[in-house]
Amino acid sequence: MRAMLWAVGVVAGALVLLGLLLEAVRWLVIIGVVALVAVVVIGVVKGRRAVRHSAGHR
Repeated sequence: MRAMLWAVGVVAGALVLLGLLLEAVRWLVIIGVVALVAVVVIGVVKGRRAVRHSAGHR
């Protein structure tokens, strides 16, 4: 009986840790996507400014 309780406890602990890990991975993916979008937007804005700036000097 005691061994079964230990086994159930270990499995439950592993499932909790796995759930926390998957939740953390999901949030890291979301943060990564947001950062990627921000970098693309900043790159486009700076690229347009550079094109306008060089066109104005001709």
